[in-house]
Amino acid sequence: MPASPTPARPFGAVLTAMVTPMDHAGDVDLRAAAQLARHLVDHGHDGLVLNGTTGESPTTHAPEKVALIEAVVEAVGDRAIVVSGAGSNDTKHAVRMAEQAAEAGAHGLLVVTPYYTRPSQEGVYQHTVAVADATDLPVMLYDVPGRTVVRYAPETLDRLAAHDRIVAVKDATGDVFAALRAMERTGLAYYSGDDPLNLAFLTHGAAGVVSMVGHVAGDALAALVRAVDAGDLPAARATVLGMLPAIDIVCGSGNGALRAKVALELLGLIPGRTMRLPQATATDDEVDAVRTAMVAAGLLPTA
Repeated sequence: MPASPTPARPFGAVLTAMVTPMDHAGDVDLRAAAQLARHLVDHGHDGLVLNGTTGESPTTHAPEKVALIEAVVEAVGDRAIVVSGAGSNDTKHAVRMAEQAAEAGAHGLLVVTPYYTRPSQEGVYQHTVAVADATDLPVMLYDVPGRTVVRYAPETLDRLAAHDRIVAVKDATGDVFAALRAMERTGLAYYSGDDPLNLAFLTHGAAGVVSMVGHVAGDALAALVRAVDAGDLPAARATVLGMLPAIDIVCGSGNGALRAKVALELLGLIPGRTMRLPQATATDDEVDAVRTAMVAAGLLPTA
C-alpha cells in the first residue's frame, strides 16, 4: 500500500475515475493506460480509480480489468493508491471482481449500490458486506442514485460504518447537507463524486475528491484541497472559478467518459477516443465542440 493513506484520508485526497484507453479496434490499450496513470500522478493525484463507470466497466471483461489494474499498479508504484471498482447487481459477480482486484494488486475497492434491480435496504447491506468480506482491502462505498436508483439509507450507512474495512463514501447524490450529517454520525471519510460540488463537499469536511475533470485539471484540484486545508477559502473559490471551463468541458454533456477521452486525445495523452457500445465513440462534430471549448478555456493552443 502506498504511504499516503491516513485515517482521515484513507484513499488520499485527489483521485480521478480514470478512463480506460482503447485502440482503434476497441481493445484495451494497457500501454496508454500506464502512461495516462503516470501523467495523472505527476499532476496532483495521489489516487486513481479504475474499472468504474468512467472506465467503461460494464463493457470491459474480467481479464481486461485484471490486466488494467496490474499495468497501472506497476506504472505508479507506491506514488498513488489504486482503487478498483467491484460493482454489480449480482452479488456473486461483485465478490469475484473484488477477489480478482485484490489478486491483481489493487489497494482498495469501490463498491456501488446494486443498480437496476432496486433491492431493499437489507439487500443493499448484505450485498455490500459480502463484497467487503471477500478481501482484506479497504472499501469506498459509492452512492450515486442517479445511476443506481437506490440510495444508501442513513440507517444502512450506520450499519456499514461498523464494518472494519468500510472506511469511505464517494458521494454523488448532490445532497451536501445529508453528507455532512453522515460524516459526523458515521465517521466515514467522504469524497466528492461530483466535480461541480467539490468545493461545497470539501468545505463541509470531505476528505477529498473522486473526479472526472481531474483528467485535465489535476494540479488545480490539488491546489483546491491545499487551500481548503489551509482555511484559505478565497483562494479555494478562485481555484474553482479558474476550473469552471474545464468542468464545463468534461461534465457539461452528461457523458463524462466521452468528453474526457476526447480531451485526452486532443492533449496527446491517449492515442484515441474509441469507446465500446452502447457508449458510442465521439463524432467529429463532438470532437470539434470539445476542441473549441478547450481552446477557449486555454487548455489547447489556438493553432
